[in-house]
Amino acid sequence: MSETPQTPGAADSPHADVERILLSAEQIEQRLNELGAQIAEDYAENPPILVGVLKGAVMVMADLSRRIDLRTEMDWMAVSSYGSGTKSSGVVRILKDLGTDITDRHVLIVEDIIDSGLTLSWLLANLRSRGPRSVEVCTLLRKPEAARVEIDVRYVGFDIPNEFVIGYGLDFAESYRNLPYVGVLRRSVYED
Repeated sequence: MSETPQTPGAADSPHADVERILLSAEQIEQRLNELGAQIAEDYAENPPILVGVLKGAVMVMADLSRRIDLRTEMDWMAVSSYGSGTKSSGVVRILKDLGTDITDRHVLIVEDIIDSGLTLSWLLANLRSRGPRSVEVCTLLRKPEAARVEIDVRYVGFDIPNEFVIGYGLDFAESYRNLPYVGVLRRSVYED
Protein backbone atom coordinates (compact mmCIF):
# COMPACT_ATOMS: atom_id res chain seq x y z
CA MET A 1 0.00 0.00 0.00
CA SER A 2 1.43 3.37 -0.91
CA GLU A 3 1.72 6.17 1.58
CA THR A 4 1.31 9.91 1.27
CA PRO A 5 4.62 11.58 2.07
CA GLN A 6 4.96 14.22 4.73
CA THR A 7 6.42 17.44 3.36
CA PRO A 8 8.73 19.41 5.63
CA GLY A 9 9.15 23.12 4.94
CA ALA A 10 11.68 24.61 2.54
CA ALA A 11 13.90 25.53 5.48
CA ASP A 12 14.51 21.80 6.00
CA SER A 13 16.29 21.50 2.65
CA PRO A 14 20.09 21.46 2.91
CA HIS A 15 20.59 22.08 -0.83
CA ALA A 16 19.96 25.46 -2.48
CA ASP A 17 18.37 23.91 -5.60
CA VAL A 18 15.82 21.95 -3.56
CA GLU A 19 12.56 23.78 -2.94
CA ARG A 20 11.54 21.30 -0.24
CA ILE A 21 12.16 17.75 0.90
CA LEU A 22 9.37 15.45 -0.16
CA LEU A 23 10.68 12.22 1.41
CA SER A 24 13.40 12.03 4.02
CA ALA A 25 16.12 9.38 4.03
CA GLU A 26 14.40 7.85 7.07
CA GLN A 27 11.02 7.62 5.34
CA ILE A 28 12.63 5.95 2.32
CA GLU A 29 14.52 3.48 4.51
CA GLN A 30 11.40 2.51 6.43
CA ARG A 31 9.35 1.98 3.27
CA LEU A 32 12.10 -0.10 1.63
CA ASN A 33 12.17 -2.30 4.74
CA GLU A 34 8.44 -2.90 4.30
CA LEU A 35 8.70 -3.55 0.57
CA GLY A 36 11.66 -5.91 0.99
CA ALA A 37 9.78 -7.97 3.59
CA GLN A 38 6.68 -8.15 1.38
CA ILE A 39 8.69 -9.19 -1.69
CA ALA A 40 10.52 -11.89 0.32
CA GLU A 41 7.18 -13.24 1.51
CA ASP A 42 5.55 -13.14 -1.93
CA TYR A 43 8.47 -14.82 -3.71
CA ALA A 44 9.54 -17.22 -0.92
CA GLU A 45 9.11 -20.31 -3.13
CA ASN A 46 10.41 -18.79 -6.38
CA PRO A 47 12.93 -15.96 -5.94
CA PRO A 48 12.83 -13.43 -8.78
CA ILE A 49 15.58 -11.95 -10.83
CA LEU A 50 15.68 -8.25 -10.00
CA VAL A 51 15.99 -6.06 -13.09
CA GLY A 52 17.11 -2.54 -12.31
CA VAL A 53 16.51 0.25 -14.76
CA LEU A 54 19.64 2.40 -15.07
CA LYS A 55 20.61 4.92 -13.97
CA GLY A 56 17.88 6.10 -11.66
CA ALA A 57 17.13 2.79 -9.97
CA VAL A 58 20.70 2.21 -8.71
CA MET A 59 19.99 3.51 -5.20
CA VAL A 60 16.62 1.78 -4.93
CA MET A 61 17.98 -1.51 -6.28
CA ALA A 62 20.99 -1.52 -3.96
CA ASP A 63 19.01 -0.70 -0.84
CA LEU A 64 15.92 -2.79 -1.66
CA SER A 65 17.91 -5.90 -2.61
CA ARG A 66 19.61 -5.94 0.79
CA ARG A 67 16.17 -6.01 2.42
CA ILE A 68 14.90 -9.02 0.46
CA ASP A 69 15.80 -12.07 2.51
CA LEU A 70 16.02 -14.42 -0.46
CA ARG A 71 18.71 -15.63 -2.80
CA THR A 72 18.04 -13.34 -5.74
CA GLU A 73 19.94 -12.44 -8.87
CA MET A 74 20.30 -8.95 -10.29
CA ASP A 75 20.66 -7.63 -13.79
CA TRP A 76 20.40 -4.21 -15.37
CA MET A 77 18.85 -2.54 -18.36
CA ALA A 78 19.34 1.00 -19.55
CA VAL A 79 16.60 2.54 -21.63
CA SER A 80 16.18 6.13 -22.63
CA SER A 81 13.27 8.33 -23.54
CA TYR A 82 14.33 11.53 -21.82
CA GLY A 83 17.68 12.75 -23.08
CA SER A 84 18.78 15.54 -20.76
CA GLY A 85 15.44 17.36 -20.48
CA THR A 86 12.49 17.15 -18.13
CA LYS A 87 9.89 15.64 -20.51
CA SER A 88 9.86 12.20 -22.11
CA SER A 89 10.63 12.18 -25.82
CA GLY A 90 8.26 9.23 -26.30
CA VAL A 91 10.87 7.25 -28.24
CA VAL A 92 12.41 4.41 -26.23
CA ARG A 93 15.89 3.10 -26.96
CA ILE A 94 17.71 0.21 -25.27
CA LEU A 95 21.14 1.48 -24.25
CA LYS A 96 22.09 -1.66 -22.29
CA ASP A 97 20.24 -4.95 -22.50
CA LEU A 98 20.03 -7.80 -19.99
CA GLY A 99 22.91 -10.21 -19.80
CA THR A 100 20.66 -12.92 -18.33
CA ASP A 101 18.16 -15.18 -20.08
CA ILE A 102 14.81 -14.61 -18.34
CA THR A 103 12.94 -17.46 -20.04
CA ASP A 104 10.67 -19.19 -17.49
CA ARG A 105 11.96 -16.91 -14.70
CA HIS A 106 10.09 -14.61 -12.33
CA VAL A 107 11.20 -11.05 -13.09
CA LEU A 108 10.79 -8.07 -10.79
CA ILE A 109 11.53 -4.74 -12.46
CA VAL A 110 12.90 -2.22 -9.97
CA GLU A 111 12.23 1.42 -10.84
CA ASP A 112 12.98 4.70 -9.14
CA ILE A 113 9.90 6.52 -10.47
CA ILE A 114 6.91 6.03 -12.72
CA ASP A 115 5.44 9.19 -14.18
CA SER A 116 3.81 8.97 -17.65
CA GLY A 117 4.30 5.19 -17.69
CA LEU A 118 5.17 5.21 -21.40
CA THR A 119 8.72 3.92 -21.01
CA LEU A 120 7.73 1.29 -18.46
CA SER A 121 4.82 0.12 -20.63
CA TRP A 122 7.26 -0.42 -23.49
CA LEU A 123 9.75 -2.19 -21.19
CA LEU A 124 7.07 -4.52 -19.82
CA ALA A 125 6.02 -5.54 -23.34
CA ASN A 126 9.66 -6.08 -24.31
CA LEU A 127 10.44 -8.29 -21.31
CA ARG A 128 7.18 -10.25 -21.55
CA SER A 129 8.05 -11.11 -25.15
CA ARG A 130 11.11 -13.00 -23.84
CA GLY A 131 9.10 -15.80 -22.22
CA PRO A 132 9.42 -15.16 -18.48
CA ARG A 133 7.16 -16.95 -15.99
CA SER A 134 6.03 -13.57 -14.63
CA VAL A 135 6.97 -9.90 -14.80
CA GLU A 136 6.06 -7.54 -11.95
CA VAL A 137 7.07 -4.00 -11.05
CA CYS A 138 8.40 -2.42 -7.88
CA THR A 139 8.83 1.35 -7.85
CA LEU A 140 9.89 3.69 -5.10
CA LEU A 141 7.81 6.57 -6.50
CA ARG A 142 4.71 6.88 -8.65
CA LYS A 143 3.03 10.04 -9.96
CA PRO A 144 -0.63 9.10 -10.52
CA GLU A 145 -1.48 12.56 -11.91
CA ALA A 146 1.16 12.23 -14.64
CA ALA A 147 0.07 8.77 -15.88
CA ARG A 148 -0.65 8.55 -19.60
CA VAL A 149 -1.00 4.76 -19.66
CA GLU A 150 -2.38 2.46 -17.00
CA ILE A 151 0.18 0.05 -15.58
CA ASP A 152 -0.42 -2.56 -12.91
CA VAL A 153 2.34 -1.95 -10.35
CA ARG A 154 2.58 -4.61 -7.67
CA TYR A 155 4.82 -2.72 -5.23
CA VAL A 156 4.69 1.06 -4.76
CA GLY A 157 6.76 2.91 -2.21
CA PHE A 158 5.03 6.28 -2.37
CA ASP A 159 2.50 8.07 -4.54
CA ILE A 160 3.73 11.64 -4.98
CA PRO A 161 2.46 14.86 -6.58
CA ASN A 162 3.28 15.64 -10.19
CA GLU A 163 6.35 17.75 -9.42
CA PHE A 164 9.92 17.53 -10.70
CA VAL A 165 11.80 15.53 -8.07
CA ILE A 166 15.48 14.79 -7.59
CA GLY A 167 17.65 12.84 -5.20
CA TYR A 168 17.99 9.20 -4.22
CA GLY A 169 18.90 8.28 -7.80
CA LEU A 170 16.64 10.81 -9.52
CA ASP A 171 18.40 13.44 -11.57
CA PHE A 172 18.14 16.59 -13.57
CA ALA A 173 20.74 16.62 -16.39
CA GLU A 174 22.68 13.86 -14.56
CA SER A 175 23.04 15.89 -11.34
CA TYR A 176 21.55 15.46 -7.84
CA ARG A 177 21.34 11.64 -7.91
CA ASN A 178 23.50 11.45 -4.78
CA LEU A 179 21.14 13.38 -2.48
CA PRO A 180 20.02 11.00 0.30
CA TYR A 181 16.39 12.18 0.16
CA VAL A 182 13.80 12.98 -2.51
CA GLY A 183 13.28 16.70 -2.98
CA VAL A 184 11.36 19.00 -5.28
CA LEU A 185 13.69 20.82 -7.67
CA ARG A 186 13.27 24.60 -7.81
CA ARG A 187 11.67 25.67 -11.10
CA SER A 188 14.35 28.30 -11.58
CA VAL A 189 16.90 25.50 -12.09
CA TYR A 190 15.15 23.89 -15.08
CA GLU A 191 13.05 26.71 -16.58
CA ASP A 192 14.65 29.50 -18.59
